[in-house]
Amino acid sequence: MAAEFIPEAEPLHPRDNYLNVRYGVGSWLLTRDHKRIALLYLASITFFFFLGGLFALLIRLELLTPGGDLVQSETYNKLFTMHGVVMIFFFLIPSIPAVLGNFLIPMMIGAKDLAFPRLNLLSWYIYIVGAAFTMWAVVHGGVDTGWTFYTPLSTAAANGHVVATAVGIFITGFSSILTGLNFIVTIHTMRAPGLTWFRLPLFVWSHYATSLIMVLGTPVIAVTLLMVGVERIFHLGLFDPALGGDPVLFQHLFWFYSHPAVYIMILPAMGVISEVVTTFSRKNIFGYRFVAFASVAIAVLGFLVWGHHMFVSGQSVYAGMIFSLLSFLVAIPSAIKVFNWTATMYRGSISWRTPMLYAFGFIGLFTIGGLTGLFLATLGVDVHVHDTYFIVAHFHYIMVGGAIMGYLGGMHYWWPKISGKMYPEGWARFAALIVFIGFNLTFFPQFVLGYLGMPRRYHAYPPEFQVLNVMSTAGASVLGVGYVIPMIYFAWSMRYGKNAPANPWRSTGLEWQTTSPPPTENFPVPPVVTSEPYVYATESEVVG
Repeated sequence: MAAEFIPEAEPLHPRDNYLNVRYGVGSWLLTRDHKRIALLYLASITFFFFLGGLFALLIRLELLTPGGDLVQSETYNKLFTMHGVVMIFFFLIPSIPAVLGNFLIPMMIGAKDLAFPRLNLLSWYIYIVGAAFTMWAVVHGGVDTGWTFYTPLSTAAANGHVVATAVGIFITGFSSILTGLNFIVTIHTMRAPGLTWFRLPLFVWSHYATSLIMVLGTPVIAVTLLMVGVERIFHLGLFDPALGGDPVLFQHLFWFYSHPAVYIMILPAMGVISEVVTTFSRKNIFGYRFVAFASVAIAVLGFLVWGHHMFVSGQSVYAGMIFSLLSFLVAIPSAIKVFNWTATMYRGSISWRTPMLYAFGFIGLFTIGGLTGLFLATLGVDVHVHDTYFIVAHFHYIMVGGAIMGYLGGMHYWWPKISGKMYPEGWARFAALIVFIGFNLTFFPQFVLGYLGMPRRYHAYPPEFQVLNVMSTAGASVLGVGYVIPMIYFAWSMRYGKNAPANPWRSTGLEWQTTSPPPTENFPVPPVVTSEPYVYATESEVVG
């Protein structure tokens, strides 16, 4: 994306950037700079990522042997519940929007900040308060309902701290709503002169679609969990059939949000991949408008498919058929994106830099996750594999193979801009390879386990399933190492890494047209956009 800048009279002093223009803890905790708030989120979600990973490691160690050797069944129930709650609500949902979206969207549209800087800071504090409630529940014994909080288990039978956990998620939902609202208003009102809708980077399009889901869907889960807490405390009979309630009503309300929430997690990652693929293929994105509208189509159709989680809940066959058809339909926009990324790479000058390795991993793993989603959208197959490890594998191919691959790809792509430092490329490529191998070794055996009939959420299983479970646990160990390595070399690069140029990848986005790291106001003078996005004059040029 070309832009016109008025040259500065003097170059910026190397210390005049958002990281060190002010010092002290207070300057961070009271900042209104979207870039600093993004780093506050980065520190927070990194903690929860490794906490959720610790729960996952304990789950896999328990499943190393057929008997319940490591923990009791009650503890195991708490482990997989807290793993799901922490990873979904406190890492996956806020990860790319709150970190990369916060940091990049104003820069990508030529703005100095988000539309509501104080609300942006407030959203982080709300996130921390909500997380504190849930952490209190973890420290004081956890919760054992599963991350889905199905009733009447969660309202009448569960022994854990359901209310505290639900309150934490309820509070955190407001953080998500404020972030989405901020992005929508910013994208509508603060674009640089000349930056029309169809000159926006696809990263911005994906976050715009994600923000619509955040604003429209999050209140549903918030009210649903509030109703669970109210029923648990006051026994009102909203969901408990013994009190005249309807547990299937809870499933409708929960999945009306929680399936669109999958797209809150995956759409931003798709935006990252669109940026990475075009940069490291040195080609303009193939079918820009198709990819942009596919993001919006996913956001809209995502609200219409919640019933495919309920094929075995007793809903009518006709409802099941309609939800099955809609579930096949929502796969089309995702397929369009994968096709267009592949077409962009076709005859491009591919550079095997670390962000591109994560993009390759994303495309392959997300495709497997999407295709197995079509299996689950088929009524007959879903009845067979419902609540088996096939579901676990499918979900993780989307969320870990997709969302986390996209997150790591984005972190490596924009790390020079965020930190002003370059990471060691050799270690980064090695980590990407380890993550890919470890992920497939962890989750592909679970497809086989699920097809053979091993149910999820059981801490003991028949001995004939042990070999595949041992493979899965070994893969989880490899995957854990792959996730720790980037944290080490990112931290190392902050002190010892080479200084990054303003545009190390020779990309065309506005965010690369300013210094690394950027000044507080992002641009010395407001940019004026004069061309289409992703303009690569020489497509055969190889990234240096």
